[in-house]
Amino acid sequence: MDYEIFELGDYTLQSGTVLNNAFLAYKTYGTLNAEKNNVILYPTALGDTHRSNEWLIGEGMALDPNKYFIIVPNLLGNGLSSSPSNTEIPPDKNSFPLITIYDNVRIQHHLMTYKLGIKKIALVTGWSLGAMQAFEWGAAYPNLVQRIAPFNGTAKTWPHTYAFFEGVKAPLEADDTSTSLRAVGRIYAGWGLSHAFYRNGCYKELGYHSLDEFITGFWEQNFLTLDPNNLLAMFRTGQRADISDNPLYKGDFNKALHSIKAQACIMPGATDLYFTHDDSMYEVDHMPNACLHPIDSIWGHFAGRGIHQPDISFINDALNNLLSIKQ
Repeated sequence: MDYEIFELGDYTLQSGTVLNNAFLAYKTYGTLNAEKNNVILYPTALGDTHRSNEWLIGEGMALDPNKYFIIVPNLLGNGLSSSPSNTEIPPDKNSFPLITIYDNVRIQHHLMTYKLGIKKIALVTGWSLGAMQAFEWGAAYPNLVQRIAPFNGTAKTWPHTYAFFEGVKAPLEADDTSTSLRAVGRIYAGWGLSHAFYRNGCYKELGYHSLDEFITGFWEQNFLTLDPNNLLAMFRTGQRADISDNPLYKGDFNKALHSIKAQACIMPGATDLYFTHDDSMYEVDHMPNACLHPIDSIWGHFAGRGIHQPDISFINDALNNLLSIKQ
C-alpha cells in the first residue's frame, strides 16, 4: 500500500448522518520542516486517487518534494478513503450518505492539525473537484491558508454543471452494471474536451486513430475501472459543492468569496464546459486577493488533467509564480 490511513471513527457529517468507521487515505511527498510551514495540500478530483496527481509533483517542478511537504488527500468516495465499496452499509449501496466538499475539507483539517500539527499551509491547489476543495479551504480556514490555486474548478457548482451531474447520475441510478458505466463515459466524452479539440482531431495525440476509438478506448475504459456506487457518491458530492453552504456562511456566496484572504491564482480553462471562464470571473471579482489566469487551451476541462504538455507547463509556471509571493 503506497498511502497512509487516518482513522476518524464514527464521524458526523454535515448532513447529520454518522459515517461509521470513517477514514481518510492520503499520501505525502517530501519532508515537513521544523517550522512546519512548507506544506502544500493537493486534494484529488472526482474518480482520481493520489497517483493521478503525481504528474504535477517532482524535482524541479513547483511542487518539488525537495522543498515542500506535499499532502495529497483522497476524496471520500474514491475507493481509497471511506466509500460505498469499502464501508459496511445496507445492501442498497445508493444509501451511502451524502458527503459534501465541506465534509472532505473538515476531515482534511483534522488530519493537518490534530495528527500532523500543521498551523500554516503555504498552498492549496487542485483540479476540478480538487479545485473546489481549494476554494473551500480558503473560505473555511482563511487564517490557515496562505495561497490557493484552483485550476479548472469553481467555488460552487453553477446551474449548468448541476444539470450535467443530473445527466451522468441517471444511468447509475437506473442500474450499476458495466452498461451504465459505458453510458457515463459517453456522456463525459461530449463535455470533457472542447469543440476545437474534436474538430482538430487532437485525440490522435493520445494515440487514438479515430473518434470512435477514442470514445470507447479512452472515455468508456476510464469509467469501466470505477465502482459505480463510488462514482455515484462522488457525483452527489460534486453536485452539492458550494463554499457558502455551511454554518459559517449560511448560503451567502458573496460573503464566502470575500472571506478568502489567501493570495489566489484562479485558473479556469478557456474552453472548459463544466467550470466556465465567466463563472470564474464572477468569483474573482468578489475575492479580495485573487487574479484570473486562464489556461488558453482547446483541451477543455482536461487542460488540468496533466496529459497535454503546454497546459502542464502553464499550470506549473503559475504555481511557481504564486509560491514566490512572500507572505
